[in-house]
Amino acid sequence: MKIALVHDQLQEFGGAERVLVSLKKIFPEADVYTSFYNPEKLGKHAELFKDWKVITSWADKVYPFKRFFSPFRFITPLLWKFFNFSNYDLVISSSGAYMSKGVKTSGKTVHFCYLHHQPKYLYGYETPSNWQKHLIIRIYGNFINHFLRMYDFKTSQTVDHFIVNSQEMQRRCEKFYKRESTVIYPPVAIPQVLEDSRVKALEGSRYYLTISRLSGPKHIDLLVKAANKKKFLLKIGGVGRDENYLRSIAGETIEFLGSVDDREFEKLFAGAKAFLHAAVDDEFGIAPVEAMGWGVPVIALASGGLKETVKEGKNGFLFNELREDSLIGAIEKLEKLTDAQYLEMRKTARNEAEKYSEDVFKEKILAFVKTYS
Repeated sequence: MKIALVHDQLQEFGGAERVLVSLKKIFPEADVYTSFYNPEKLGKHAELFKDWKVITSWADKVYPFKRFFSPFRFITPLLWKFFNFSNYDLVISSSGAYMSKGVKTSGKTVHFCYLHHQPKYLYGYETPSNWQKHLIIRIYGNFINHFLRMYDFKTSQTVDHFIVNSQEMQRRCEKFYKRESTVIYPPVAIPQVLEDSRVKALEGSRYYLTISRLSGPKHIDLLVKAANKKKFLLKIGGVGRDENYLRSIAGETIEFLGSVDDREFEKLFAGAKAFLHAAVDDEFGIAPVEAMGWGVPVIALASGGLKETVKEGKNGFLFNELREDSLIGAIEKLEKLTDAQYLEMRKTARNEAEKYSEDVFKEKILAFVKTYS
């Protein structure tokens, strides 16, 4: 079977890109198509793609489109129009904001879409750029978005089968596209064996940790303000457009780690008391589940897919409002646990993460392909 993988864009590395890497491991001979590819922007993760055959769109060669895509997003339908998949048996699109599900297939070619999220800017969800606060941009954006919503819906009807990353996304797929879908949770890199000594490292659990893109919808500023107020140690991994602002408001108990690769995870998670997550409407949230894989409890906003993975009082705690006192209240619940209760929570966190292992993902993807292709 000849397979093509189509991904939105390769200019940043996050949860969607981790899914693509896992799909490539499952189908190592697959060709990879994308709109834009910029290894320099991938940082430490660029080496994951260096041996791949990556086929880019025509727009990748047009500097203004590649560098400043947002104001030119009206060209989105043209990104995917000119790829030819007639020689492939199966196309798997890995789709989000750039709507790679819009690829055209015909004849014998089957199209599966792994839907990470709908284009959030089309449906009133928070976006990193917060474009609606500027009047001229808001007028322009609302005009363009009307046509892009029609395109988004139209292309959703050409997909043969949808796979979604959570029950939250299953509901959205039905709401926005009127399509049924199958939930296959994203693969999470967790250690094969977690020694008891690692799980029991109570005395080594010194700080709180978050790993995330530093952008508005992630609400890292809430974590920073809570750490400033309660003077707890907080390590922040990741880069993004809000980094300078976050550094400017951070107190002395907060450390910025920059880009963090997989090889640094063990050391970071080994000393973490809990993983903090304040993103709104995250469809799944891979980083919190990765933390669970290392036996680290999660304290997260009760929003989106985190309500599926964080079980209150068992593998972490949920807080209900984007307010410092709401987050601090959840942290205080963790702080009040006895050593025995905390140890049990760490073990439960590990057990929850095993449901989302790469082996489970591979098994379910292969079963899906066998059933529907």
